[in-house]
Amino acid sequence: MKRLILTADDLGLAPETNAAIERAHREGVLTAASLMVGEAGFEEGVRVARANPGLAVGLHLTLTDGVPVLPAAQIPALTQKNGRFRDDMAALGLLLALSPAAKAELAAEVAAQVERFTATGLTCDHVNAHKHYHLHPLIAAALMQAAAGAGVRCIRLPWEPGALVRAVDPASPRPAEWALKPWCGTLRRRALNWNLVAPDRVVGLAWSGHFTAARLTAVLPRLPGGVTELYFHPALAGGFPGCAAGYDYAGELAALCDPAVAEAVAGIERGGYAAMLLPKPAGALS
Repeated sequence: MKRLILTADDLGLAPETNAAIERAHREGVLTAASLMVGEAGFEEGVRVARANPGLAVGLHLTLTDGVPVLPAAQIPALTQKNGRFRDDMAALGLLLALSPAAKAELAAEVAAQVERFTATGLTCDHVNAHKHYHLHPLIAAALMQAAAGAGVRCIRLPWEPGALVRAVDPASPRPAEWALKPWCGTLRRRALNWNLVAPDRVVGLAWSGHFTAARLTAVLPRLPGGVTELYFHPALAGGFPGCAAGYDYAGELAALCDPAVAEAVAGIERGGYAAMLLPKPAGALS
């Protein structure tokens, strides 16, 4: 059976993302969103989540290109002089592997972000990471441990079938699938040790910031059985603090609200991670 999770990243980043995510859920096909707990739009993002109980909201762990929850002075290995996280992901990844102090700071910040989410009173549907930084083994380990400790059961593992993407658009960028597929398989096994499960595949990596309605309607009938997460970055417009250069934010919002997309997903079971991945309680309606 085919099941879909349609997720928006960056809830809580800015007013433009918060408003777009609410619209994409109320007027479109969006079923889930991932909340950044250290950004300026966090409180408004929580309001959006509370006002839309049908939107499954999880944690978008942020460890780069963003603002920490802990004071920067407590996590100097992770931050810059301006108090924001470091943006040199490769160098920080190496430091985490070499420095026990940096690894301890990582664990503290991950725990703080999980705790801030928990303090909202929202149910945490899933966890993932900004720029998929949880592909780093130490970040993955810290996130899995903290998430499991908070009772979270679902995680994103960003493996995207290249053949599926190229069937729709042969000119699409080609992420290093030869490395991602086996590594995500390893992470999937590690996640199971923490009682965490993940969708079978993710679609949206190659088209990040450019997931158009045409691409969405073309890929939907090609999806195999199982659980597929399609992820997006909707916003009312670009140009806000923290936005990614070149992203067509408004185009992704339009895709999620396109009548042709709504018609294409009609009859396909969709929802948040937990609804699509976890067994339903005995006696629950399907």
